Amino acid sequence: MIYEVRTYTLRTGAVAEFEDRFAKRKPLREKHSQLGAFWHTDFGPLNQVVHVWPYEDLKHRTAVRDAMAKDKDLQQLPGGRDLIVEQQADIMIPAPFMQPLGSRDFGTGNFYEMRIYTYAPGDLPAVLEAWGKAVPIREKLSPLAACWTSELGGLNKFVHAGRTRIRTSARGSARNRARVASGRRSPAFARSGRRTRC
Repeated sequence: MIYEVRTYTLRTGAVAEFEDRFAKRKPLREKHSQLGAFWHTDFGPLNQVVHVWPYEDLKHRTAVRDAMAKDKDLQQLPGGRDLIVEQQADIMIPAPFMQPLGSRDFGTGNFYEMRIYTYAPGDLPAVLEAWGKAVPIREKLSPLAACWTSELGGLNKFVHAGRTRIRTSARGSARNRARVASGRRSPAFARSGRRTRC
């Protein structure tokens, strides 16, 4: 199983229009493969949408993309090319402890906090090991929706996304992180990181 994480930076004010077009195209797009997740940013890098597509492997992804290019019904509906400023696509490998997207019902209208870290080459196995030990504690504070490492695109990335409460204050978030950290020690430090609330 792989996940393609597509991040589109849109023109200022274009998120609602993009989402409207996406919703109209979604039933036709999902004839080829199912959507795993769709988020837009609330803070952090603004004017971004993130959509996640699960595939069996790269061969499956290529077959889906080829079929979509030939789908006349899908091509007739306007996409969002005219709204996109920048595109990024990463192929991600699920962490061993990640439950597949769609296997848990988080409901709708939730906020998700996505954190993206870049580690030094060779550090990811130790990060995954530490996280594997911490997940049971972390899940009590914030359910883990996704956790990946990068395979293609930006390398040495560790990404996790968890459902959060909109009313969680910065102080409350810091308290939760401290509780999780007290249950484990991280063997490696990220070179860079980014936090986005979707």
